[in-house]
Amino acid sequence: MSRVRTRELSFELRTGETLLEGLERTGHAVEYQCRSGYCGACRTPLLAGRVEYPHPPLAYVAEGEILPCCCRPTEPVSLDIPLLDIRKQA
Repeated sequence: MSRVRTRELSFELRTGETLLEGLERTGHAVEYQCRSGYCGACRTPLLAGRVEYPHPPLAYVAEGEILPCCCRPTEPVSLDIPLLDIRKQA
């Protein structure tokens, strides 16, 4: 399990969970469309830490960003992702 820190929250990923799954579970505002590293819609700034990709992503990933849909942290990470504002959804 890895520790994930975002703008407003810190949490542990569950065993086998991708960053995207953990971010969804904890109520974060992250876009996605594919879950396989192809489209790049979930591209997120990585502020600190490291991740690995079980399979190379097909979308371009620049230095300092990750695709949470298909990576797994290899150490604690910090991401620039806000929590969902549920007031906007009502």
